[in-house]
Amino acid sequence: MKIDEAKILISDDSILARKQLKDIILTLGTPTFIEASNGQAAIDKYKEEKPDLVFLDIVMPEKDGNIAIQEIMAHDPKAQIIIASSVGTQSQLKCALEAGAKDFIQKPIDKDQVIKVVTAFLERR
Repeated sequence: MKIDEAKILISDDSILARKQLKDIILTLGTPTFIEASNGQAAIDKYKEEKPDLVFLDIVMPEKDGNIAIQEIMAHDPKAQIIIASSVGTQSQLKCALEAGAKDFIQKPIDKDQVIKVVTAFLERR
């Protein structure tokens, strides 16, 4: 898949974090971006838009990232979800991966790590 054909959902309660991810991904091309500011909005947007790739924070209002992962995966077991969070405790990360997340990016966001994750995803598609 080419980056310009991809639809990417970025869900984080921080506008700055969403912008940082978008700016990094835009260095690779121009995908369609969908944004959500909480876990429930991420679930709703996923069901509406069927994005190819999801970046999801763990700590968010309404529903946290782990609950959002569970609900998204129940709706679409093939969902490609990447956790992007400053909360990196082993238990939360383990929970996210067990729920179906494919990878984890530690905040503050590292440009090279994001590019590596997005490039690997595109190569698998």
